Amino acid sequence: MSLESWKTISQIASYCVAIIAAMFAVPTYVANSRRERAKWAIQLYEKFYESDHYGSMRDKLDCAADDPTVREIVNSEDSAFTDYLNFFETVAFLVTRKQVSKNDVLELFHYYLRCLKRHRSVMNYLNNREKGFERLSEFLNKVQL
Repeated sequence: MSLESWKTISQIASYCVAIIAAMFAVPTYVANSRRERAKWAIQLYEKFYESDHYGSMRDKLDCAADDPTVREIVNSEDSAFTDYLNFFETVAFLVTRKQVSKNDVLELFHYYLRCLKRHRSVMNYLNNREKGFERLSEFLNKVQL
């Protein structure tokens, strides 16, 4: 065999090895991505439900639609309220970056996202671009709750 034949054979062998390596790498990548998304979801769950930071605002927003207390919270732009919204803005950001799936977010926070959406004053606040909650506003306007 000529040197050129050996070169061709070695190139073909290299390509075959690369294809086989890719076949093993793709499932590993997918599994690692799922595991990483699950870690994000767990961290979000813990931050939202297991810490006391958001409990008070969760309770205040868990009321009848357009409750006067909620309108007062929105109008005062209470820091606990904006912190609460910032949490969900971050969640919406992570969805757009595909760090956590929309389905996972809906599974974990469906009820409390629905609480936000039921209050016109909250949605008007979120839809005001000057307030800086564009991702959360877009997320809530897109999903069926």
